[in-house]
Amino acid sequence: MPQAKLYKQSCALGPWVLIPEGPFEREKTQIGVSILRKGKPAFEGTTELGQMVRTFEDLIGWLVRENEFPNGAFLLTGTGVVPPDDFGLEDGDIVSIHAPAIGNLTNPVVKEPRTK
Repeated sequence: MPQAKLYKQSCALGPWVLIPEGPFEREKTQIGVSILRKGKPAFEGTTELGQMVRTFEDLIGWLVRENEFPNGAFLLTGTGVVPPDDFGLEDGDIVSIHAPAIGNLTNPVVKEPRTK
């Protein structure tokens, strides 16, 4: 899962994006991850944005230091929830990321057949 943002079709970002109208309480904003395997929980975990080592402002400062984004950008920070080292996603798993203040993003794991 540490590489969850770089495999083909693995960086789900929608179907929409929430832009808050004002500040929100980061320390109280929870993010959860759940993974179902064959209809049963295979992994569950939660964290809070207040546990991030760096602030959004610090991360954004580094992102725009040498880059320009005239059309905007997505800053992917991860969830802070990491399964054990011996855990791996399998074809058919259902991965859900949920943040009560925002909503749920759920996607299946689909393994493409290997081509020769």
